[in-house]
Amino acid sequence: MALNIVMVTIDCESPRQLAEFWTQALDTSVAFDVGEFVMLAANEEGGVALGLQQVAEPRAGKNRVHVDLNAADRHAEVRRLVALGATEVGEHEVPGGLAWTVLQDPEGNEFCVSSGH
Repeated sequence: MALNIVMVTIDCESPRQLAEFWTQALDTSVAFDVGEFVMLAANEEGGVALGLQQVAEPRAGKNRVHVDLNAADRHAEVRRLVALGATEVGEHEVPGGLAWTVLQDPEGNEFCVSSGH
């Protein structure tokens, strides 16, 4: 039996508002919306969908799971995401050419944009 990742879900306060950011960030569309749960379509065939699930409690501390994205031009992509409403948290680089930028979406959920792999 094989398992495949088909969706990653982010807990949030306002799924519809956060969907506005993520649909633009990922160049995708809303596939399913029942108010307290919004699912964004995968932006490529065989890709992973993104779920946005309303929860009562506010985000506290560091995310236990986060989304990692890859871009050919990481710096340009980070600038675009910041213009959409993300906040840049920090830059990281490790030997071997892997580099990434940590950002937060408009509700403070961390995600990374990398280059070099």
